[in-house]
Amino acid sequence: MVLRDLISDVLRTLWSHKLRTFLTMFGIAWGIVSIVLMVAAGEGLRKGQEDQAKTLGKDVMIVFHGRTSLQAGGARAGRTVHWEDPDVAAVQADAPDCQIAIPELEQEDVRAHSNFNNAAFLVTGSQPPFQEIRSLDVGQGRFYDWEDTREGRRVAFLGSDASKQLFPGRNPVGENVYLNDFPYVVIGVMAKKKQDSAYDGWDVNKIFIPFGAMRRDFPDKPPGTPTTFDQLLVTPKSVEQHESCKHEVRAALGRMHNFDPHDKEACPIWDTVQEAQAFRQMTDGMKYFLGAVGGVTLLLGGLGVMNVMMVAVRERTREIGVRKALGAPAHTILRQFFLEALLIAVLSGGIGLGVAYGICSLVDLLPMPDFFAGLLPTWKSGLMACGLLGATAVLSALYPARKAASVDPIEALRFEAGG
Repeated sequence: MVLRDLISDVLRTLWSHKLRTFLTMFGIAWGIVSIVLMVAAGEGLRKGQEDQAKTLGKDVMIVFHGRTSLQAGGARAGRTVHWEDPDVAAVQADAPDCQIAIPELEQEDVRAHSNFNNAAFLVTGSQPPFQEIRSLDVGQGRFYDWEDTREGRRVAFLGSDASKQLFPGRNPVGENVYLNDFPYVVIGVMAKKKQDSAYDGWDVNKIFIPFGAMRRDFPDKPPGTPTTFDQLLVTPKSVEQHESCKHEVRAALGRMHNFDPHDKEACPIWDTVQEAQAFRQMTDGMKYFLGAVGGVTLLLGGLGVMNVMMVAVRERTREIGVRKALGAPAHTILRQFFLEALLIAVLSGGIGLGVAYGICSLVDLLPMPDFFAGLLPTWKSGLMACGLLGATAVLSALYPARKAASVDPIEALRFEAGG
């Protein structure tokens, strides 16, 4: 009964100052909305960029051959380096922090035609792990396997756009595609994918064949030799091991080709892990900055709560004096004012969270650009907003509540009487 009367008094008091209460609640709610939306936008940008990076490959390092810039072992700088077949085994043996190392050989002037159309596509040959490393999802059929590679079978896996051009309106699986007049059986078609980065063109416009067939039918061109290839694809065993994996790759290749392992020009590496970490740091910094802006807004709302309570204490000085003169203990006065401020904060926080998550849900229904995954509120941002809200409510209510509880009843009655 006492609690119900207390809550009733609190609600009546807030209603009597409804304009100030509304403005204060709006300030706190806007602070909550700002925190959640800003952090959600930062998370959506990070997730979108991460998903786009995976279209090139997940945690993959592209090891290109280059030209030496440092002298090593008596050899002059400026030598051209070409990767050769034994390099793959050397990296696999001498790089314990690396999980996969496979070669890739490409030809961009292969004439491709079917019984229905012709075109010029980049043809690339590698080994079966290439599918996983380069995120080539199968839309129809299958990707080539180790048996296809060992036997040098003339089988082809088509990019989605290459399939449409060579076999318009038809299912190409089981059909022949002719690469420089060599007949290759189409065993699969890649699922459509969006790609925002590449080192040799878009995957949807490529034809993928086993490395054995590539080496036989389309060997490396001069100055390459029949045993050289274009680039080495390497993945670390874990994200934490990618730096050590990179050093081990350069060391192994440096021993094979007599160049300094610190010579980055001789062995350029496109490290998608490093790029992803750099972008994550940037988006995290932006997310924390935006969250801090929302936090400042929330603290300003807390000052509004304190202002409303201070005004309430001043306007109700005589009421407080009468209650204390009738025997109301200080903790009762303290509790009422504290509950008033806490109720404002809780209602404002609930409204703010509801509005913020509602906005996120509505925005996520819209089509998003490739690099943005939408507004993604996280439980961390919700907890952070609630924590700031709770701290704001306690701190903003503490001083006015104590001031109300410490009012001297005689001075209070005199102040009101003389008011």
